Amino acid sequence: MSTSAVLRNDPVGDDFARLDMSLGSRFRDDTIWPLFARMRREAPVHYCRESDFGPFWSITRYDDIMRVDTDHKTFSSEPAISLINAHPDPARRVASFITMDQPRHTENRKAVNPSVAPQNLAAFEKLIRQRSIAVIESLPVGETFDWVERVSIELTTQMLATLFDFPFEDRRLLTYWSDLATTEHPRADKAAWRAKNAELEGCLAYFQRLWAERRDGPPAFDFVSMLAQNPATANMSSRDLLGTLILLIVGGNDTTRNSITGGLYFLNQNSGEYDKLRRDPALIPNMVAEIIRYQTPLAYMSRRATRDVEMHGQTIREGDKVAMWYISGNRDETKFRDADRFDITRENARQHISFGFGIHRCMGNRLAELQLRVLWEELLRRHPRVEVVGVPERVASSFVHGYHKLPVRIG
Repeated sequence: MSTSAVLRNDPVGDDFARLDMSLGSRFRDDTIWPLFARMRREAPVHYCRESDFGPFWSITRYDDIMRVDTDHKTFSSEPAISLINAHPDPARRVASFITMDQPRHTENRKAVNPSVAPQNLAAFEKLIRQRSIAVIESLPVGETFDWVERVSIELTTQMLATLFDFPFEDRRLLTYWSDLATTEHPRADKAAWRAKNAELEGCLAYFQRLWAERRDGPPAFDFVSMLAQNPATANMSSRDLLGTLILLIVGGNDTTRNSITGGLYFLNQNSGEYDKLRRDPALIPNMVAEIIRYQTPLAYMSRRATRDVEMHGQTIREGDKVAMWYISGNRDETKFRDADRFDITRENARQHISFGFGIHRCMGNRLAELQLRVLWEELLRRHPRVEVVGVPERVASSFVHGYHKLPVRIG
């Protein structure tokens, strides 16, 4: 669909200067691509004066995103890394290490980073493979089922339960809290915020019980034990604890879950690539990187300018919000040749920016890649073709670029 066709059906009409890319409906309807392409060409630093979440700048080219993401002194992560999720009541706002600047960022991140260190990843691979095989072999043959529910959510939720050493029978609570935390509400919708806050307080209470049990227990590599036993985080406030928990839950859920779904969908949309994969399973590691580039499961991260900055003839003022659209940078034609094509042999697929860059780069990126690689290795051995048989139901969010449902059939 052309940009003009999209805009004719858009609330802003043909006034490109008023374009608001924070509307979740654009992502639900999958109409974002011509808009981002035009922004990269004509307005790589674009100012949105009016949105449900206030004014903000959009950065859409790969190199410009890298500039912002690696200059944490000029572009601060405090108080939030999303346009949408800073609670309208300051007393209810939460913080985590991704919304902290140095030195607090590194001090807090170090508390949990060992959970996904290389030596632990090696130990996780066997468990991930066992679980992948069990989930794959449980799938029905010859009948339609929801890939998101049966595969994407189940595998990522099992991994989250392991990382938190969370009671396995309650693991779907982690999915629920992740979805709840990333649901978008306009700041003026106070009733929705109150309901959301009440549910997240339940999340906090659940983890505080686990925290109390493990605070004085033996050292362990689960997130709760490491936070409770590390001097840098042991005395964090309840609001900071909730913020850190939500960060770890969402980070462990959305990136992998939506890439698992997106990968299958892309292969079905590009049958030549699916054929290529079946002929040569050794392409899986590179395909994983291409899936993550093409999906970009978190569409953007935001920053706050700490001083006036000139970019492409525009002045970003001190205090302005800036959205780095990773999803646009990953389709930048100057970085990725034929960027809108899904190509599992793409030579520079690993140069995607889906995990962010700089000090805030996703600490679980290698674990996400491992989960995807193992799943596809085992899936190809058992079911060389899984057919998408309907239209995906996408999430109405400009932040989480994901799927609610994907109907598929085996055999």
